[in-house]
Amino acid sequence: MTRRFNKVLIANRGEIALRIIRACRQLGIKTVAVYSSADKDSGHLRLADEQICIGPAPAKDSYLNTAAILGAADLARVDAIHPGYGFLAENADFAQQVVESGFHFIGPEADTIRLMGDKVSAIAAMKAAGVPTVPGSDGLLGEDEARSLEVAARIGYPLIIKATAGGGGKGMRVAEDEAGLLGAIALTRQEAEAAFGNDGVYLEKYLTRPRHIEVQVLCDHLGHCISLGERDCSLQRAQQKVIESAPAPGLTHEQRQQISQSCIKACQTIGYRGAGTLEFLYQDGEFYFMEMNTRIQVEHTITEMVTGVDLLAQQLLVAQGAPLALQEPLIQPQGHAIECRINAEDPISFAPSPGRIDRLVVPAGLGVRWESHLSPGACVPPQYDAMISKLITWGDDRAQAIARMRTALDELVITGIKTNVPLLKALLDDPKVRQGETSIHYLEDTFLPGK
Repeated sequence: MTRRFNKVLIANRGEIALRIIRACRQLGIKTVAVYSSADKDSGHLRLADEQICIGPAPAKDSYLNTAAILGAADLARVDAIHPGYGFLAENADFAQQVVESGFHFIGPEADTIRLMGDKVSAIAAMKAAGVPTVPGSDGLLGEDEARSLEVAARIGYPLIIKATAGGGGKGMRVAEDEAGLLGAIALTRQEAEAAFGNDGVYLEKYLTRPRHIEVQVLCDHLGHCISLGERDCSLQRAQQKVIESAPAPGLTHEQRQQISQSCIKACQTIGYRGAGTLEFLYQDGEFYFMEMNTRIQVEHTITEMVTGVDLLAQQLLVAQGAPLALQEPLIQPQGHAIECRINAEDPISFAPSPGRIDRLVVPAGLGVRWESHLSPGACVPPQYDAMISKLITWGDDRAQAIARMRTALDELVITGIKTNVPLLKALLDDPKVRQGETSIHYLEDTFLPGK
């Protein structure tokens, strides 16, 4: 049943809040921006139709405060809530509370988020759907140490211990051999309990030089699902993406078709609805499922650039019950796109660098896209993620996209705070990066030895 949203509350901040506002305005939907006291001067508030302060600066008192967000939604009489990414975007309990409070949640159903948010159940679901997975423990490890050693020996070293509720690079530890396994399991359990309130862990084979490749999907309530191609996110530091590109270089047409069809089948099997991303490790010509993100991704922009599809608009339309207007199951990309995440951090120590932006000169030109809520004089608060903007370039091929990105990075001026721009330039000058011949370990092994 198709319905129309008249007003949407955006339960997020920064550039993704601005991106959602733009998509809503194009569809004639009014917006309500909630904000913390630290974000009272944030640029996205100016474009929202209404603004409601939901608490002080700490995220737990504002952007993670479910009661405050639902209270604001009720006060503003909205139809739906868009969670963006991060914060409560993949919190199944929040999604359920949104619906139980009489609002629409712009995302998949709570049960789907719960299924895919637990890595063990997600892997089981993907296996059942025929998606390739990394050899592992096929479930959580128990307390029996002898059994854990037996499972590890079957899989083979090196191994990685992962928290089932993990995310953001937390809750993972590598064991090179049997001598270090039990201690690594114990430490990962402690970290998982502290970070996620869930000490469940499992084992997987540790791939030594994989790439990180993910597939973007869109699905409607009728079971129609399309793949918008893949992205390469291998350039990472501390399991956090730094530079992403689309399409992933070096894949054959047959590989792209195979992994996309596999993702479509998986989404149809679990009854997925909305925008989502399936993430894989790729090594020696083989894909291995890692996890599914049941939300819009930071790097959705590069998929938009190579497909011409407005992912946020499509996400909103699907949430209103509209069937997918895109008929082709596999959307073919045109050209190549690169995204650089601009972080407020020291480029050497990576210590956060909050503060006031004195000067901001934004790059422009053919094939250049800038996504940010910031302006000269804006303050970067210390309470939130270090990413302050995204710079995206498109070209006929990868070489042209990179050339435009290097020019854009040279044009970009941000003073008053430190940023990671010097690292981004160095990466894009590296021959292996330019050729797309890097693994998820390349950045740290080559540019940050000893860190």
